[in-house]
Amino acid sequence: MPLSISAAGGAAHDFLALGALVTRLDPGVIPFSHAGEYSLHVSGGEYNVAANLSQCFGMKCAIASAMVNYPIGRRIELAVQSAGVYPYYKHFEHDGVRGPNMAIVWSDRGQGARAPVVFYNRANEAAGRLAPGSFDWDAIFSKGVRWLHSGGIFSALSVSTADLVLEAMQAAKRAGIVTSLDLNYRAKLWAAACAERGLNPAQASEEATKTLRKIANLVDVLVGNEEDLQKGLGIKGHDVETKNALDPSAFAGMIENVLRDFPNIKVVATTLREVHSTNRHSWSAVMWKDGKIYTAPKAELDVYDRIGGGDGFAAGLFYGLLTGKDTEQALKLGWAHGALVTTTPGDVSMFSLDQVEAFAQGGSARVQR
Repeated sequence: MPLSISAAGGAAHDFLALGALVTRLDPGVIPFSHAGEYSLHVSGGEYNVAANLSQCFGMKCAIASAMVNYPIGRRIELAVQSAGVYPYYKHFEHDGVRGPNMAIVWSDRGQGARAPVVFYNRANEAAGRLAPGSFDWDAIFSKGVRWLHSGGIFSALSVSTADLVLEAMQAAKRAGIVTSLDLNYRAKLWAAACAERGLNPAQASEEATKTLRKIANLVDVLVGNEEDLQKGLGIKGHDVETKNALDPSAFAGMIENVLRDFPNIKVVATTLREVHSTNRHSWSAVMWKDGKIYTAPKAELDVYDRIGGGDGFAAGLFYGLLTGKDTEQALKLGWAHGALVTTTPGDVSMFSLDQVEAFAQGGSARVQR
C-alpha cells in the first residue's frame, strides 16, 4: 500500500517530533583537552528535523520533549522559539545541584586526518524521565497533525522513553497520521541503556533490536543505513560485494528482508557517505518506495561540520513527501539539504528553499552525474 499523507488543510502541525532536546558544545577544530572556548548549539536528533522543516522549508512544526526550569532550559526554549517550532513540554524543576538536567553532547569537528570526537553527559537527563502519560496525544492530535517522527536516540535513553515512543506511534496510527523513525543506532547510548537496565553492555545490539523492532512495526517511513538496519533491527543483508561506500547495492540487498519483517513500512531511505578525510566526503543517498530503488546523484563535499547532515537529509526528504513531490525529487531535496547542512556550524539548517532546490538541480558542489 502506498504512503498516504493527509492534506495540509487546517492542520495545526505538518510535523511533530518526539525526542530529547540537548545542548551540543563544540570547540571547533581544537581538541577537547586543549579547548578553552565552546560554541553552544541547541540540538537533538529528532528536534533537528523539525527545526529544519520549519526554518528552511516553511512547514508548521512542533516538538514534544522534556524541559527543565533553569537557565540552560531557558536558553534551549529561546532557540526552539527562534526556530519557529511549537513546544509541547513536560516540565521538571532543577534541584540546584544534581538536576534533572538538559543533556550535553560534546562534539568537536576534527580536522583533516583527525576524526571528529563525540561523547555525552546525559546523567540524570530530564528527557529520560519521560514516560507513557507524559503527553495527551489525543488532545495534541485533535488539533491536526500530519506526520509524527521519533528516533533510536530517544528510544535508547530509558525503558520509559521507548514505551513513550510506542504509545505515541499507536495513537498516531489511530489518528491516521504518518509515522517515521530514524534508527540512528548509537552503540554508546545502547551500552549505557543496558547497564541501567541491569544487563551486560555487550548485549547492547540485542537490546536495541528488541526495542526498535517493536517500534518499527508501527512505522510508515524508516530512515537508516546498513549498520542501523543490522544492529538496530537485526536485519541480515545479502552477500553483496560493494566497491565503495556510495554503492547502493548493499542497502538494496537488505530491502527484501526489511519488507518481509515489516510489511507496514512504505519508504526506506538513507544517506551514502564515503569519508576521505574529516573535511572531504563523497555524498549520495538512496531510497526504496513503491517497489523501486531510487539513487541520488553523487557530490564531493568540503565538510565544515558533519554533525546534523543526516537530519538535514531526513528533513528535505520528508518535505518532498509532505508536499507531494515525485519520489526522485523528494530524494534529491533530502540529498541536497543534507549536503548543505554539513557546510555550516551547528546542527540546524541555515538555508533557504531556493538554495536547496538549486543544489538539487545540480547547480553546485561539482555534482557527478
